[in-house]
Amino acid sequence: MGYVAIRGGELAIDEAAGAHEALRGEGEPMSVAQIRSQLRFMVDRVMSEGGVCDANLAALAIKQTAGDPLEAAFLLRAWRSTRPRLADTPVHDGGTMRLIRRISAAFKDVPGGQVLGPTVDYAHRLFKFSLLDESREAFAAATKGWFEGADASADDFPKVLDSLRAEGLLPPLTGQAREPVDITREPLRFPAPRNAALTAMARGETGGLLALAYSNMRGYGDIHPTVAELRYGWLPVMLPHPVTGEPAEAGEVPVTECELVSMFGRDESGEPTFGLGYGACVGHNEVKAIAMAVLDRALQRGARSGPSNPSEDAEFVLLHIDGVDSMGFCGHYKMPHYVTFLADLERLRKARGVAQEAGV
Repeated sequence: MGYVAIRGGELAIDEAAGAHEALRGEGEPMSVAQIRSQLRFMVDRVMSEGGVCDANLAALAIKQTAGDPLEAAFLLRAWRSTRPRLADTPVHDGGTMRLIRRISAAFKDVPGGQVLGPTVDYAHRLFKFSLLDESREAFAAATKGWFEGADASADDFPKVLDSLRAEGLLPPLTGQAREPVDITREPLRFPAPRNAALTAMARGETGGLLALAYSNMRGYGDIHPTVAELRYGWLPVMLPHPVTGEPAEAGEVPVTECELVSMFGRDESGEPTFGLGYGACVGHNEVKAIAMAVLDRALQRGARSGPSNPSEDAEFVLLHIDGVDSMGFCGHYKMPHYVTFLADLERLRKARGVAQEAGV
């Protein structure tokens, strides 16, 4: 590659970093606690794309990067790479989630009922100008105690897909077919197993996932899904007990999970069944979970019948949805390319000289 070291630039680099800090502006600095609680969707997105479920660190990254979610996710991943691996969790079931929100687009009535929870899906997209001069009292009144007792027991909300599976309309659940691929420690190889694809998409950039899923929805594909269930809440994390070795709850993490049904197929016995798409990500990000589920179904179709469009090509999808990788490659064009450009310049001058001599 034609990269060269920049000589005599240390002072300029220091000054540039200082100028970047100065751009945070005047006034009272936002605290990490304020960012964590008031910009929760951005915090959740950064946690998901950074691969670290720590709201405080995500909020700190957002503050340090002046709200750039890609750079913030980069910070989280860099920090994550320095941490030791303590243990592996068993496979978790979203049915154990302590729910805050749970809806189904497939059925009007589902066991446990629809739980709208916190959402703007049903509100008009109009400015709330009262926020321009929001008082401390109004803010406290709007936020006081809403989440206290707002979640519900998982036992009251069985999975919608369980009823479809009991009727034989979905393939039966099977055990873990193979050891999961840890894409943070092993390179992504193709054909990629489904668990590796799901991991890559769970850390993928929300906009990238949405763009490719939307291409499929618009007709560059054939996935026309119905959301069987979309749920958001707190998922208990189970780890082996250090003494007994039995699974024990070590804490809980916020998770959004989407299960959608799409297209008819046949199970291993040849019976017609629905196909299933699955998406799950850390934090509250419903668009990402749905887009991920659409792409999961599209990649399954591409693996079975061969890709007929970009959203069904695993290599195309999985290598282009990572925001940190994409940002890094795009941003590297800002770095010095003196040697390569000089070579291109010399080639162009020679080509023009040859053309002039030939009278072209």
